[in-house]
Amino acid sequence: MINRLLLIGIGLIGGSLSLALKQAGKVNEVVGFSRQAETRQQALALGIIDKAVDNIAEAMQDVDMVVLAVPMGAMADTLMAIGPYVTADMVITDAGSAKGQVVAAAKLALGEHFKHFVPGHPIAGTEKSGPRAAFASLYQDHRVVLTPTEQTDRKALEQVHNMWTAAGAIVSTMDVMHHDRLLAATSHLPHILAFNLVAMLAQDDDVDEVLRYAAGGFKDFSRIASSNPVMWRDICLSNRDAILDLLTQYQQQMNLLQQAIQQQDGDHLMAVFERAKQARDSRFNDPSLIDNSEV
Repeated sequence: MINRLLLIGIGLIGGSLSLALKQAGKVNEVVGFSRQAETRQQALALGIIDKAVDNIAEAMQDVDMVVLAVPMGAMADTLMAIGPYVTADMVITDAGSAKGQVVAAAKLALGEHFKHFVPGHPIAGTEKSGPRAAFASLYQDHRVVLTPTEQTDRKALEQVHNMWTAAGAIVSTMDVMHHDRLLAATSHLPHILAFNLVAMLAQDDDVDEVLRYAAGGFKDFSRIASSNPVMWRDICLSNRDAILDLLTQYQQQMNLLQQAIQQQDGDHLMAVFERAKQARDSRFNDPSLIDNSEV
């Protein structure tokens, strides 16, 4: 049971966590911090939080769990802001999609209390944002990955693990760098491709006609281009190295496909398409597969 939970960021991610914990009866009070008055008022009206504050010093009083659910670009500044008010009785965790930069920022900002920081990433979401987008079942049967370091306090890790389990998530742990490489491949790169393709088509004079005749597959793939641009800009910059490595590999493969089409090399196309079909058919038809989408 969490006595007082502080959410720094009370949109879809933080708000859904609060609603899930409230529904499960696992939190006594939820304090919400936001600099935006409208966001605070919405969160209060929707029952996401019990108390709204716009001052970090006040927000950090007597809390036992702090969840940072802010955009990646704001994570370092947020950690620096809370640093002076962190005590040995608090557990700090985050919901960022890339962990390397967050861990480095937490080490710098939290000092001796870094051991009470548990890096985390709930792999769930929708293309919507803000308090009104929050719902209690967002994390049900979705993965949450925790990336503790060698310094992470085992009790703090257990508390964060229990929090996400209470919210309905399936919790696992992995190394920070492994997480960032894995998520670059399965989430970050697909978002970049979707954003880029839709942006490219949007430049054409006949974009309306193109989209009118778009097949279902294009609609499904392009849906993630409706995601929050600020959030995904920050993720790309935060997980720069892993994403650049994958983009280089992807561009190399695209060059080979372009060459095959130019040279009428059907054998190469068939080899790529068959390999992709076999990989997807053999792995994605498992009925026990967990939804790992972030939107």
